[in-house]
Amino acid sequence: MTAIKPLRAAALLVALLIGAILPGQALAQQALPSRGLEFRGGVLAHDVPGLWAGFSLESGIDINAELLFGGGYPILGGRIRPAVGVSVNTRGDTSRIYADARWEIESPSGIFFAIGLGAAVHDGLLDPTDPDRKAFGSRILFHIPIEIGLRLDERNSISVYFEHMSNAGLADSNEGLDSIGVRYGYRF
Repeated sequence: MTAIKPLRAAALLVALLIGAILPGQALAQQALPSRGLEFRGGVLAHDVPGLWAGFSLESGIDINAELLFGGGYPILGGRIRPAVGVSVNTRGDTSRIYADARWEIESPSGIFFAIGLGAAVHDGLLDPTDPDRKAFGSRILFHIPIEIGLRLDERNSISVYFEHMSNAGLADSNEGLDSIGVRYGYRF
C-alpha cells in the first residue's frame, strides 16, 4: 500500500479549515453536548458503483477513522464543527486523508444527521494510466461526507457513513470515488 505523501499539505488544509470556521448565530437550542472530542471509525465498501461517481474500477474495504472537535457552533438548528480523518484502502487502491466542516443535527430520540464539505488529499492516480484504477486529475479534491446514525447513550453511537471525493470538474480527469459503510462513535 502506498503511503500518503503530501501530509504537510493536509496539515495546512486542516489548520486553514479550523481557522476559517466562524461562530454562527444560534437558531435553536444546543443539539450536541459541548464535549471536546469525538472519535468515529468503521469499515467502508470502497468505490461503490451506482452512487454519485456512477461507476467502479477499484475495490476492497476502507478502514475509516475520524476525529470531530469541540461542541461546534450553533447554526440552522444543528452545529458546525471541524473533522479530520483518514480512509485507508486495504487492497492498496486509493487512500485519503481529509478535513471537513461538518454540520450535524440530533433529535431528542438520539437520531442524528450530518453533512460536510472539505478537502481530501489522496494517493491515487491523477491521469488514466491504469485501466483498473480511477484517475482523479488533482492531488487535492473536494470531500463530501453524509452520515445518519443513532446515539446509543451519552458517549456511544452507530451510523451509516457515505463519502464522495472528486475535483468537481476542475481538472481533465474527474472519475470520482464513493465509499459507504458503518461506523462506531465515541464521545470523550
